[in-house]
Amino acid sequence: MGLPLLVQYCESLASRKRVTSRSIARFVEKVKAKYTEGTLARLLEYEEPRISQAALLALRFVGTMASTPMLAQFLAHDDPEVRGLAEAALWSIWFRADSEESAAELQRLTELIERKEHARAMAGLNRLIGQKPKFAEAYNQRAILFWRQHDFESSIADCQRVLKLNPFHFGAQAGLAQCLLSLDRPAEALTAFRKALAMNPHLDGVERSIYRLERLLGQMD
Repeated sequence: MGLPLLVQYCESLASRKRVTSRSIARFVEKVKAKYTEGTLARLLEYEEPRISQAALLALRFVGTMASTPMLAQFLAHDDPEVRGLAEAALWSIWFRADSEESAAELQRLTELIERKEHARAMAGLNRLIGQKPKFAEAYNQRAILFWRQHDFESSIADCQRVLKLNPFHFGAQAGLAQCLLSLDRPAEALTAFRKALAMNPHLDGVERSIYRLERLLGQMD
């Protein structure tokens, strides 16, 4: 069996000196013309790395929440490039899980958070969540904003909402753990960090946090 056209599409995109929104749009157009999401999911199972990695890249741009469980499995992969492709695909899917308009608005609001325009960001997130109460990533971004404002209880509540809507969301699980730690609830934080590591075994700093909490709690016994 020869390599599927998808590999050619992906390698053509990757070979560009500068990937633009136009080149991505063209890539998406070609992928959607030839492949369904189900076909891309099946291509993930191929042992040939070029095929599975091409499917990961394609799902980053055309995948839906239905692909989350399978993509999450690749977070434990031995190859860091594969893990990176899977993580990028998950975040991309989570941001556009509702609609193009909601995704664009959420992106605008995250940029406000980064610019520390917290009041405007909070007002926008509250409005978006009111309109789209099942949009998990909107709650996650509000949890991040609450965290930055040191409102840890509110951040925890939003992290829990995210995990109810999207139980694969390792970012919300790690955020929940950090909030519990900030509230001096080490035993609960340890449990939350362990869950985050189970979701994504290569999360930065989580193993170190678990080790420190295990030592702390051992000394407290």
